[in-house]
Amino acid sequence: MKHIVLHIAFGLMSLTCVSQSALNSFLKPSDTLNKPRRNAVIISEAALGTVSLLALNQLWYADYPRSNFHTLDDNSEWLQMDKLGHVYSAYQLGRVGAHILNWSGVSKKDQLVYGGTLGFTFLTAVEVLDGFSDEWGFSWGDMAANAAGTGLFIGQELLWDEQRITMKYSFHRTQYASQRPDKLGNGLAEEFLKDYNGQTYWLSFNIHSFFKHSKIPTWINVAFGYGAEGMLTGSNETVNDMFQNQNRVRQFYVSLDVDLTRIKTNSHILKTVFDIFNTIKIPFPAMEFNEENGIRFHGIYF
Repeated sequence: MKHIVLHIAFGLMSLTCVSQSALNSFLKPSDTLNKPRRNAVIISEAALGTVSLLALNQLWYADYPRSNFHTLDDNSEWLQMDKLGHVYSAYQLGRVGAHILNWSGVSKKDQLVYGGTLGFTFLTAVEVLDGFSDEWGFSWGDMAANAAGTGLFIGQELLWDEQRITMKYSFHRTQYASQRPDKLGNGLAEEFLKDYNGQTYWLSFNIHSFFKHSKIPTWINVAFGYGAEGMLTGSNETVNDMFQNQNRVRQFYVSLDVDLTRIKTNSHILKTVFDIFNTIKIPFPAMEFNEENGIRFHGIYF
């Protein structure tokens, strides 16, 4: 079995080496409007969005009772960690949407109008599905968070023509998921998405972009993070006589970070890889502030 795996691995490495030049050329953004690329992007995004919503409707909402369209005020739940998740998702989807249109040579205006709003459009459709589910509801707070994420991306492009402040995500496993795996996730893959106790959302500031004439490396960032822990329910409620007296604590962080997109390279393959991984906060030492323990230092914080 091992030699088969090694054979396949070496085969893939050889294939990568052979096709690297062609892939690099393919990933290079077009200087002018490339209609085949643009059409492929539009068709792919429409198809992927439709399939995603249909799958979400069948695999997620189908397990819960349907209802008439209704709204829900959930702004006080999960110490607003879920709202930051919406900001992050809208920001990153908008960033990806604009970058893909840039790859096809679309004008900057159209990149922002049709690409930068991708996250807001998709998440609005998801919110409508929430509105018809008895378990959830259409949340104006979620919509405001979606708009904030979209505005964070588009606003910087209009103001600076670059992303000086990047929104990022980090995660570490906690003790809370095992206490309520149905809600916070069962296993790493689910916990990564569901356990708000282990999530941290960051605003990562690129120092050099604010101080253009400084000798600070172009890729060094300072990041400010927000997280929370001690949450087994959305608010401090009791469920089936369980989860009483939760010790819910807000956490604020300061750390260094790396803007991978500012590392200089002529390889469009590497640029694409850096762009993908730039959504994640690079682990660094961090200083934490919270109302329970005051100041704490983390040697490496995820």
